[in-house]
Amino acid sequence: MGREVSESCIDNLLTEMVSTYCNRFYANKPELAARRIEAIGYQVGHQLSERYTMERPRFSDHLEAIKFICKDFWFELFKKQIDNLKTNHRGTFVLQDNRFRWLTNMSIEQPPENGTSEELSIVADNKALQSMHLYFPCGIIRGALSNLGIPCAVSADISNLPACSFVVRIKA
Repeated sequence: MGREVSESCIDNLLTEMVSTYCNRFYANKPELAARRIEAIGYQVGHQLSERYTMERPRFSDHLEAIKFICKDFWFELFKKQIDNLKTNHRGTFVLQDNRFRWLTNMSIEQPPENGTSEELSIVADNKALQSMHLYFPCGIIRGALSNLGIPCAVSADISNLPACSFVVRIKA
């Protein structure tokens, strides 16, 4: 039987990590905060991938490894599989989670049509904070794939909360 951690503990840990890196350690350097958060995710993903693939044979190609991430790896992390996987068959994969758990509690604020600059600024800050929360899972995916021998870059898109798309670009 594997060890499990409460979902609320992980949610709170992620929130505190993002808050601490963005507001305390690197308050004036959001790009550095993002890199640090992604690096922590990379370490976590690398170690989890090592644990979850210990008893498996190595994957024969990129698609097989990506399918592992979408099905087994994602299920171990979020108790569900990725909802949709798309590829252009040239090294780019889009992993779609229609209800990404780490974004479900985020508020969805649309900018008012004739909003003041202060209202628009609050909405922009909220969007920036939401995107900061995605560096950690991007790092997890990149770390897991790196452990599987697949160097890549991972980015995320949150145009329709709580849905999230992770774009994986395999490095040649």
